[in-house]
Amino acid sequence: MSDKKLENAVPDVPRHVLRDDNKIPQLGLGTYPMDDAEAEALIPEALWRGYRLIDTAVNYGNELGVGRGVQASGIKREDIFLTTKLPGRDHGTDSVRRSLEASLKRLGTDYVDLYLIHWPNPSVDRYVETWQTMIELRDQGLVKSTGVSNFLPEHLLRLEKETGEMPVINQVELNPQYQQELLREFHGEHKIVTEAWAPLGRKTDILQHEWIAEIARKQGRTPAQVMLRWHIQSNILPIPKTSDVTRMAENIDVFDWDLSDDQMRRIKMLHTGLSGSGFDPRDHEEM
Repeated sequence: MSDKKLENAVPDVPRHVLRDDNKIPQLGLGTYPMDDAEAEALIPEALWRGYRLIDTAVNYGNELGVGRGVQASGIKREDIFLTTKLPGRDHGTDSVRRSLEASLKRLGTDYVDLYLIHWPNPSVDRYVETWQTMIELRDQGLVKSTGVSNFLPEHLLRLEKETGEMPVINQVELNPQYQQELLREFHGEHKIVTEAWAPLGRKTDILQHEWIAEIARKQGRTPAQVMLRWHIQSNILPIPKTSDVTRMAENIDVFDWDLSDDQMRRIKMLHTGLSGSGFDPRDHEEM
């Protein structure tokens, strides 16, 4: 049952310090594939349970519901870290500003804390000018931090070469089955925070793996908690999505206990390199 008093007993979620000195919670709520109605109902529930990072995108089609949910929560806007993403059809220069302004109107806010390029769309080849425009929008105060999603090192290096600036975050598909170790190493070298979408392995069976179940039994936790704790201890920022308020509370309860070194090594061995989505940033095109 919804109860704002939940806010008085929420977990204290630590924060990552981004390269631009802004701070982002170490775990957030993903909102894909919620629609507006579901987002409007569930965002307050998440915020009352301690979530302060909410992740949406133009192409999720739920920015209006997310904005309404944020407002209905009664929690101050400055205490919430709100992320949205630019769709592929709006890559360019003037189109970026128009897209952001439309997002801000739907979200009911004057700014977003993090603005991401959703996919590089390399065949269109407009992600560099898009990035430059996003930097300008940040400098004008419409965006607090700028980042990207689903970019490869080759895309990130080109951004730095042509604009002089790297993103503070790269949000990518990542879970124990698909650990993206080389990309994470690159991120570490360039002070880019790795944010994980599908951290519980959407469209995979990894959540049901017997090793995850065994560790969960020993820890007295759920398999989802074990996988999210693996992300936290691996310095990865996960954004799990759930529409179940009980699981919502469980998923954020991962900050006052630890996996052992042996358990971390065992989970590392679950890597297969197989993507659940099958999307390759080298050729995937997002509209």
